[in-house]
Parts: sequence; C-alpha cells; structure tokens
Amino acid sequence: MITYLDRVCISVVGVRMKADLGLSNEEFGWVLGAFSLAYALFEMPTGALGDRLGPRRVLLRVVLWWSLFTALTGVATGLIALIVIRFLFGMGEAGAYPNSSIVIARWFPAVETGRAQAFIWGAGRLGGALAPVVMVPLAASAGWRASFWAMGLVGVVWAGVWYWWFRDFPKEKKGISEKELAYIQESRRFRPQAHGLAWGALLRSRNLWALVVMFHFYMYGAYFFYSWMPIYLQEGRHFSESEMQLFSTLPFLSGAVGCFTGGFLSDWLVKRYGLRIGRASVGLVGMGLSSVVMWTSALTTDNVTAAYLLSAGMLFKDLTLPVSFAVCVDIGKSRAGTVSGTMNMIGQLGGFFLAVFFGKIVDWAGDYNYPLYIIGTLLGISSMLWLVIDPTKELAWKTAGANDAGLLDG
Repeated sequence: MITYLDRVCISVVGVRMKADLGLSNEEFGWVLGAFSLAYALFEMPTGALGDRLGPRRVLLRVVLWWSLFTALTGVATGLIALIVIRFLFGMGEAGAYPNSSIVIARWFPAVETGRAQAFIWGAGRLGGALAPVVMVPLAASAGWRASFWAMGLVGVVWAGVWYWWFRDFPKEKKGISEKELAYIQESRRFRPQAHGLAWGALLRSRNLWALVVMFHFYMYGAYFFYSWMPIYLQEGRHFSESEMQLFSTLPFLSGAVGCFTGGFLSDWLVKRYGLRIGRASVGLVGMGLSSVVMWTSALTTDNVTAAYLLSAGMLFKDLTLPVSFAVCVDIGKSRAGTVSGTMNMIGQLGGFFLAVFFGKIVDWAGDYNYPLYIIGTLLGISSMLWLVIDPTKELAWKTAGANDAGLLDG
C-alpha cells in the first residue's frame, strides 16, 4: 500500500509543484521518467538479490531507501535536483514487488498464487486511492513539500514492523503448525537452490519474452494513472482540485476491485479449466476491454463521462495485474524474484517512455487526449500477447555449479 502512496503522491501535487518550480509539462515528464528509468534498471538485480538473500532483509533496505528519498523530494528546489532525487527514489523502490513474489512463492500453495497476488496489488491500488484523499488537504494546509515528508515517515515505521514480524520461510516463523506447513507446500514445487544466472538462457525464452513485452505495453496504461491522470483531469479536462481529488481516487478504487477480481477469478478458472486457460483468459479479456474503454474515454466530449470511463479502464486493465505476477511464480518457481524482476524491469521502461513522452506530446499537440489513443492501441496489443503466454511452461533452471547455470528450456 505505501509503495503507491509514495509513488502517486507526486502526480497528485503535480500542478502545485509545476507552478511553484516553474516546470513545463515536458520538464515534469523528465522528473516522472527519472523514477521509472531507475526502477527499470534496478528491478531485476534487486529481484535476484531477494532470491539469494531472502525478502526479509531486501525489503527492509528497499523501504528505508525509498522513504529517505521520498522525504528528500520535499526539499528539492529545481529541475535537476528533482530528477536526481526521483532517480534515487526509483533505485530504492526497485525490487519491492519481485520480492513480494518471492514471499508468495515461499509462503503460498500454487492454487492460491493468484489470490495472494490480488491482495498485494489490491492493497497497492488502495494506497493509490488514498493518495489524493491524504495529499490534497495536506498540500493545501501545509504545502506540497510536507506531503513528501509525511510519506517518508510512514515508510520508516513500516520497515521496522516488517523486519520484526516477517521470516523468509514458513518453518522459521514461530507458531506455524506442521499442518499449516504441509498445506503451504501443497502443489508448491518451490525448492531453495543456489542461484547462478545465465543471461543468454533468459533471453532465449520465447515464453518469457511474450510475458515481458505484454507487461511493457501494460505499463503505458498504468503509468498514465500513476503519473499524469491528476494533471490530465485538471489541465486537460478542466476539473477543480476538489473534483480531481474525487476522480483521481476512483480509478485506484476500481483498480483494487480489478486486482481482487482478477486474482480470485484466475485461481477459480485454474482449478476448473487448467493453468493456461485460467491465467490467459483473464489477461486477454481484461486488456482487451481496457483498450476499448481508453479509446472511448479519449473520444468522449463530456468530462465527467470521460473520468468514469477511465475508472472502468483501470478496473479492466488491473484484472491482469495479479495474473501477470502469478505467471512469474508459475514459470519461475525458486527464481520467482528473478522472473518477476525481469518482467517488471521491461515493463517499467514502458512507464519511463510514457512519463516522458506524454508531456512532450501534450506540449506539441496542445491536446491531452492524443496520448490516450496511443495507450489504448498498446493495451490492445498487450491483450493479443496473452494468446502466446503459456504459464504451464516452467523455466527449468540448472543448479549453480553446472557448466551453464540457468535455464534448461523455456
């Protein structure tokens, strides 16, 4: 939840920041893009680090790091300082969700993977929904800088509680019964292993490429909501700040519904029709509907109708989110952190391009709807890639010490 409270904070107070620091849309896009670029570059290494060291220690470092640079965002006085701070913020937050996938791989049976991912991503969406509710009045009363200081403090508190409470494996947690341990291991083929990486083997996996390209296009839609929607509503659809507060909250509430629905529906379909249909059908339909709705919202002239359509677009899009990370666990097993890190790394590059080019396109065209046509098209392509993705095709890893530690096939 706090990942999205911190991440969405900057877009909610974006209009105030732009006015105070004298930033154009293009310059603000580079500020947003700095986070996405760093997040992409460090996502896979931090996921692989979690596979090696365990998520308890890695997530402690992740949250403390990003909390520091969230707070430092509130002291930035110009464009260069903001870009540097947000790059370091993205570097720190990288690996949060791959390490969450490691937690799921170790703590949940395979038939509950989708539901477990639904709770993680649904909570993130609720954090995004809370951001306008918390940040708008805080920025109005104490200034936009205070909102970043408050969010930094929240992260520090969470990190302390996490390290005290969590353990890397169920058997290390006091109070877990033998029955619970047996249930967790049910259909879970996770085996702790030594972790050598073969980059060439990763790059040769067609299944993995289909997954990461799908998620790359998904992220163009996601980063519109994370980065630009509050500004789109205020400057593109001429909403007041109070109206923006409402209509920036609704998409994240809708996204939470989408995450929970997609995760639970996928697990139900897996039990009934098998792994491939259970995962791919949700992704195919969710991304396809989101594509149609994003196009429709851009074409409509009624501002309120457009805002409601955008909320529906996020709901349909986020049906796919827990399913995507569930597939990382399905095919990655003991390397779930590495696989989800790879997917999210390529995905975050889409977030970088969207964050930067949204502002450039708007400044060039003078129309905030132009980027939505591109986003809608890319979401449609993402939908089609679910016809190729096969979650039954597990990446078969060799143990470290073999001549070519890495994938056997896939």
